[in-house]
Amino acid sequence: MPGPLDGIKILDLTSVGFGPFAAQILGDYGAEIIKIETQEGDITRGITPFVNQGMGHFFVMANRNKRCIVLDLKADKGREAFLKLVESADAIICSVRPAAMERLGLGYEDCKKVNERIVYVALVGFGQSGPYAKFPAYDDIIQGVSGMAAMQGGREGPPKFVNASVCDKICSQIAAHSMIAALFSRERTGEGQLVEVPMFESMVGFNLVEHHSGQAFEPPLGPAGYERSMVEYRKPYATADGYVCALPYNTKQWRSFFAHVGREDMIEDPRVNDPKLRSEKIGELYEIVAEVVKDWTTDDILATLEKADVPHGRATPLGELQDDPHMKAVEFFKVYDHPTEGKLRLTDPPIKFSKTPSEIRRLPALLGEHSIEILREAGFSDAEIGEMMDEGVTLDGRPEAGKAAAE
Repeated sequence: MPGPLDGIKILDLTSVGFGPFAAQILGDYGAEIIKIETQEGDITRGITPFVNQGMGHFFVMANRNKRCIVLDLKADKGREAFLKLVESADAIICSVRPAAMERLGLGYEDCKKVNERIVYVALVGFGQSGPYAKFPAYDDIIQGVSGMAAMQGGREGPPKFVNASVCDKICSQIAAHSMIAALFSRERTGEGQLVEVPMFESMVGFNLVEHHSGQAFEPPLGPAGYERSMVEYRKPYATADGYVCALPYNTKQWRSFFAHVGREDMIEDPRVNDPKLRSEKIGELYEIVAEVVKDWTTDDILATLEKADVPHGRATPLGELQDDPHMKAVEFFKVYDHPTEGKLRLTDPPIKFSKTPSEIRRLPALLGEHSIEILREAGFSDAEIGEMMDEGVTLDGRPEAGKAAAE
């Protein structure tokens, strides 16, 4: 059964994490994704570990459900081939800087000339109407300038990076839903449009949902930073043999927590029962939780938290996620036989549609694996494709075993 975006064709002119993950989401939803790369390929192809050069783990995890073609867009024939693909595409998602795309003659207005209905999603580091417009942006930079790194340091500590490409992955969600919104708008109006998705503005808006705090008012009622998130003891709690996450949140849960862990002296404490005072003194309460939990075994405190009806969970190491009983029950990790890379363990699309399921239809492709078939579909003859290969405009990346059969 086809996915909800079945019949939508998207050209993916992105690399690293922000764009590729967004395009993968759209591919999971059933869209046909054509990833366009240079001869060198997406830089994540080379990030170790990998079985074979060019199929690094990062690339593998962000580029399923795509066909891959190599095009040198600086060459006339490469540019012509790209515009030929634009003619039959519904959308483009591009992380090349807008000024560079315009110099190539492949900006929104150029693409609109060959396809008036095209949706063109430009992924940028900073909004193009501001003074940072031309600045390069990677995840670490955006973590810093958006306040994300400062948040990790709490009230007093130095800025720290989140140990993940968190801005890339959050912004990829925004890019994916902005693409879907623009396509929905086109269904109603018949008109395509240019959509700009800036990382900086997206992350500032994301961070300040709770962290704008007192600065949400004019004049300000206090400093920025959501108190509960900034305190020292908001972290997994050390037990006698591991770590747990525990989150008494409302008054009922706080009272239940202290009743079940043998701290009846805290049940009538004003910090527990007065929501305003609790929010102001939350750091003190979290410190008490840490002191209580440290003498319990992980299994015992988890069982007690369940009885108390207090939200809780084990602090699971990354390498143990595939063994989690819930992950196993929902079959979130699946093993696939890749034609060149052997067995791959991939995560399943997390969204479940009752009528239009998301699924993994294509495994991550080799560099240029689909160049020939995509160019043929676009109307190029074998002689023209041969010339493009001879001139380095494209690359035939089909596995050797498949080349002869495809001829």
